[in-house]
Amino acid sequence: MEQSRPRVGIIGSGAMGTLFGFHLASCCDVTMLDSNASVLEGIQKHKGLSVNNAPARAVRVGKTPRDLFGSNMVFLFVKAVDTLRALRPFAGELNPSTPIVSLQNGVGNEDAIKAALGGAVPVVLGITTESSLTVKPGRVRSSEEGSTIVGSGGASPATSRAVADLLIQSGLRAAVVYDIRPHLWGKLVANAAINAPSAILDCVAGDLLRDPNAARLCEALAEEAAAVASALKIHLPYANPWQYVSEVIAVGADSKTSMAFDLESGHPSEIDHINGAVCAAGRRTGVETPYNDTMVRLVKAREALHAERKSK
Repeated sequence: MEQSRPRVGIIGSGAMGTLFGFHLASCCDVTMLDSNASVLEGIQKHKGLSVNNAPARAVRVGKTPRDLFGSNMVFLFVKAVDTLRALRPFAGELNPSTPIVSLQNGVGNEDAIKAALGGAVPVVLGITTESSLTVKPGRVRSSEEGSTIVGSGGASPATSRAVADLLIQSGLRAAVVYDIRPHLWGKLVANAAINAPSAILDCVAGDLLRDPNAARLCEALAEEAAAVASALKIHLPYANPWQYVSEVIAVGADSKTSMAFDLESGHPSEIDHINGAVCAAGRRTGVETPYNDTMVRLVKAREALHAERKSK
């Protein structure tokens, strides 16, 4: 008797949702959901998802959250600022045993998921170094050289293992760890050092290393975030934060950050979940974060000015 394929829901059909959806469609029945109807129409028009011009893999397109209620697992690929909005329609409807997998930027996503769905929801948190750039809806370019690490945010170890195994089965590199917090903060340090400066300067990541003033700013942001992690007794998965950040910049040297695209498009940025999260944790632990505070104020000022100009 043929074993049924797992049913996987993906909320957020942008670049990362498309990349993971394409891979998962090789071994799962995937349903995509997005608040942007034109994205879903594009996926339907092109008969599925494709990475690097590979033949499209068929997926279902959800019209409403109800189309994901029967999922065995739900991946969340919306911006951290959109988590509550995206998950509220699922409250009281989604099977309470269905794992929610968050590979989103920043910290605080676990709290937002549980605020929307209840504290008992099994959450799997993770980070990924996969990168993806949208060509058109359902079509992305990717180096496909990254990897993903997942761990429990309230889910059982077996559930975290099942998520990693499914990603591996789909052709992605993945591993499971007992404590995901060092890895979440490890990525947060890099995001805090790179995203806001790239957005404010409207430059590709590589420019941050080429200009000595930008490089010193990024180093200071990384040092502050690492100091906050240390005060929280979180041991980062690398010894030298600036060296790690420099390596991350070098890998994506020709790319703009997602925050830069947010400021361009007028979409609310994830600044509160990245540099803002560093500042909030700094206040709790007594660690001063003047560089990260400044980034928060600058990005929020840019957002406010953009909104003001748009309303005129």
